[in-house]
Amino acid sequence: MPSRPLAALRTLGVAIVLVTAAAGCDHTVAGGRADGAAVFAEACARCHGPGGKPEESMRAQLGVRDLTAAEFRARASIDLVRNQVRQGSANKIMPAFVGALNDAQIDAVAAYVLTLSDAAATTP
Repeated sequence: MPSRPLAALRTLGVAIVLVTAAAGCDHTVAGGRADGAAVFAEACARCHGPGGKPEESMRAQLGVRDLTAAEFRARASIDLVRNQVRQGSANKIMPAFVGALNDAQIDAVAAYVLTLSDAAATTP
């Protein structure tokens, strides 16, 4: 079990990531347009990578999901992605975007995520 100072340091690190991510997302993401690709580029690509495949360091250090992975794609649904965007991750590393994105933007980005593939993520 981690020591209290180590646990406090980890909690502080998670809080910094959340605040930074939330600060980068406001009511004007993609100009308020329901353009899934534009919303993804502005609100999601910072962690998940421009094509949905995060850098290895993001996966290893923060557990950021590879949205192009076969495991994810096999179980992904529009409802699963919408809920994840609205509520954030269970471990709270991914913030909830409800309020930062409107419902139309959440629907659009969820649909966009379902179009991502490993081939698209690796195309220059």
